Amino acid sequence: MAKILMPKATAVWLLENTSLTFKQISDFCELHMLEIESIANGEVVNKMPGINPINNKILTIDEIKKCEKNSKLNLKLTKTQLPKPKKIAKGAKYTPIAKRQERPGAIKWLLKEFPSITDNEICRLIRTTKNTVDSIRNKSHWNYENIITKDPVKLGFCNEKDLNKISEIHKKDDETKTNNVIEEMSNEKSSNENDELEKV
Repeated sequence: MAKILMPKATAVWLLENTSLTFKQISDFCELHMLEIESIANGEVVNKMPGINPINNKILTIDEIKKCEKNSKLNLKLTKTQLPKPKKIAKGAKYTPIAKRQERPGAIKWLLKEFPSITDNEICRLIRTTKNTVDSIRNKSHWNYENIITKDPVKLGFCNEKDLNKISEIHKKDDETKTNNVIEEMSNEKSSNENDELEKV
């Protein structure tokens, strides 16, 4: 059962306004039976005002009456008609200022390890700008000669899982390109051999 807000105050109202058993109230409010008994005896809540679960739309009058007639039944929460809250996409992870100067090294490492990687993929992976990636790719970055290549995972710019995804994508691309080059060379060689045979 989903948890209810302010279970003790709800229990107070149910004890004062219904003939439900301690067990029914205990199960619904997710409170121990002894705690319900203490609330009923006024030992716990110290005149805590009760909260009406009907007004809060977590119970209906019909549900309460049904359970009052049969002590073996458990109260059931009213199904809300409100839409479920949408998950908010996480924003870019904050990068400490001290580490930002090491980002070009991570970009250079990625370009070296995966030559076919796109600017957008690098931007998403280590949260940088396209201009920075472009300047390092074209070797026009103002400090290019002094940039030291460093693994972005060790620098904390991305996790190993995300890097492995990039690795799998571009290893396949590189293998495909290599196979295409080999096939072209093989076809060219066969063509040259056939030309020589025709001449003979």
